[in-house]
Amino acid sequence: MSNKVVVLGPTKGNIKSKIDDKTIKELNSYAKNYKELELFYVDTSQSIEKVIEQCKNALVIFPTTIFPEITFIAEKIPSLKLIQTFSAGTDWLDKIKLSELGVDVANNNGANAVAVAEHAINLMFSVNRKLDQQITSVKNGQWMDDVKGDIEEFHTLVGKRIGIIGLGRIGSRVAKRLHGWECELVYYDNLVLETKYVQDSGAKYLELHELLETSDIITIHVPLDRSTKHMISKNEFKLMKKTAIFINTCRGPVVDEKAMIEALLNNEIFAAGLDVTEIEPIEKDNPLLKMENVIITPHLATRAIESQKNAYENSLKNATRIVKGEKPQSIIKAV
Repeated sequence: MSNKVVVLGPTKGNIKSKIDDKTIKELNSYAKNYKELELFYVDTSQSIEKVIEQCKNALVIFPTTIFPEITFIAEKIPSLKLIQTFSAGTDWLDKIKLSELGVDVANNNGANAVAVAEHAINLMFSVNRKLDQQITSVKNGQWMDDVKGDIEEFHTLVGKRIGIIGLGRIGSRVAKRLHGWECELVYYDNLVLETKYVQDSGAKYLELHELLETSDIITIHVPLDRSTKHMISKNEFKLMKKTAIFINTCRGPVVDEKAMIEALLNNEIFAAGLDVTEIEPIEKDNPLLKMENVIITPHLATRAIESQKNAYENSLKNATRIVKGEKPQSIIKAV
């Protein structure tokens, strides 16, 4: 059986996940411990014909970023068994078609779960205390003068009900960390969860409507697929408290952004903290950018050296399982 693993991505352009000398050096340093594998780096900036030729006989592909042509490539490489992402999200991959080709898709097995959980809590705290305004005001030489809002708009997290939608690898870690903030934790999930996630979280289950109606802060942690696209829309925002803060660090399209903008403009909810938007990069005329009660970060919740290390190690371990004829972990269901 082949032991060829292709790391697939662009070598040019301003893309944080491009294949450059640093990426190659770092990934090769981890791969030294996986002698069963032979890594090849293929530049997606070249013609698709050259990409296919260089991917020939590959057993596993590691895409470093979104590459829509990857299904077409898979059709041309009968040896391919696994597409292994460094990220948690696999929504851009046609998993149904790939499954028909005999190709599994696996994500990073929670490699960035801690970083995203920490970022979600960071957004909760930042929105509650308007940290973005405080930092900007000082840097602009205005000390506290540019910080808007009455004292009633500034809150601690103590005693607040935090509603967690999706209690998997990330949501359960959010809950576990918030125990130290003396919060009341509730969750909703439409999946049958592993017992450890529920036990570790210490959160109480509520139906979605009750969670939305009663939570002070709502944070969502679900994968993006056909069942979760726009799962939070106009009706869901209308259920929330007028004082509610909405946090999204998973994927932009799980939220109907137009409905969220309306809810914010109509004071149906108090504020939002976002690491993701429906269109990325966010369009310059997006109304969210002008709202003082919205904090947006550029989809970098995962960005931590620990996340990268975990993702590389997980990917190499899964590729080794394929080479050995074993079943890979963290396979994503084709839906």
